Amino acid sequence: MPSRNTIVLVVEDNSDDAELTVRALRRVSPSLEIVIAHDGVEALDALFGAGDYEGLPPIIPLFVLLDLKLPKVMGLEVLKQIRKDTRTGLLPVIVFSSSTVEMDILNSYTLGANSYISKPIDYRLFCDRLKLILEYWAICCQPPTTNR
Repeated sequence: MPSRNTIVLVVEDNSDDAELTVRALRRVSPSLEIVIAHDGVEALDALFGAGDYEGLPPIIPLFVLLDLKLPKVMGLEVLKQIRKDTRTGLLPVIVFSSSTVEMDILNSYTLGANSYISKPIDYRLFCDRLKLILEYWAICCQPPTTNR
């Protein structure tokens, strides 16, 4: 893993999917720090230092792994808020959703998702997808050093 950042923000309300995601990411990179947000409000609070995260420095992850179907604030609204703020506008956001609905995919890209990846049902494929995501965004991809 590059030394520039080892935090990944996983926004996932399904506890089983969250646990599988953590296990799969840690298998690739044991030193990875994974922050789980269980709903859209918690994700935005973590990124902007609000709510339960008030007084703490905002989390600036290597990337955000974002589910769409979330309680409190839906994933597309989280994506919209991330993109409109100068502190997070260029933050890589990968939508990782079980939805294969074309409108969800189109809306995600329209709102600025860097990638849309469908969650496979098969455990092995699920882990393989997460490995590819981590390898690309943590190793291959060169993000900007400043946001704007």
